[in-house]
Amino acid sequence: MGRIQYAAVARGAVVMAEHGDAAFPNAGAVARQILDRLSAGDGGGGGDCNISYTQDLHVFHVKRTDGVTALCMADDAAGRRIPFAFLEDIHGRFVKTYGRAALTALAYAMNDEFSRVLGQQMDYYSNDPNADRISRMRGEMDQVRNVMIDNIDKVLERGDRLELLVDKTATMQGNTMRFKRQARRFRNTVWWRNVKLTAASVFILLVIIYIVLVYMCHGFTLPSCI
Repeated sequence: MGRIQYAAVARGAVVMAEHGDAAFPNAGAVARQILDRLSAGDGGGGGDCNISYTQDLHVFHVKRTDGVTALCMADDAAGRRIPFAFLEDIHGRFVKTYGRAALTALAYAMNDEFSRVLGQQMDYYSNDPNADRISRMRGEMDQVRNVMIDNIDKVLERGDRLELLVDKTATMQGNTMRFKRQARRFRNTVWWRNVKLTAASVFILLVIIYIVLVYMCHGFTLPSCI
């Protein structure tokens, strides 16, 4: 499992909070170069993007959404799924905590508080195997959602709109009611058959007992037993 060694949250080229492994002192400088390049490339705008940059044996992953950029550096072994799951988590936490204040904050204004959050989540996504499972589950859920949306689009493209879906639903409900009625009739038939079988069994048993008594009591009127 790969490790995340540096992380930052920025607005444009302005870093508002960061946390890094002491073994990689140049990670912050490279991160600021990437942020400057992104800001210059889109004219200072804030278009959403997910992008990765290779730097020697490490990869910088960037997620920018609604003007707030989450960035991290990880080794090759981390792949892309875990780093971007980390960035999504960090971006959500930062926006939830600071809201619109992030749009005007000065450089490192949130560093004292949010640097600890970055460190904690870096450790979690680097060492806890549950982080990878959570990311995989999110990916599978997104795939299922995309398949459902695609299927709905295909249905609408064929012209099978709501009226057809409603008709199918009504047919299914009618079939269900018929099945329930048939099941009820079947249960009643089985119950009556069981009653008849029980009554017949009791009658036969009584006849057998009477025959035995006739034999033992020497006559149909059971003279020696009465």
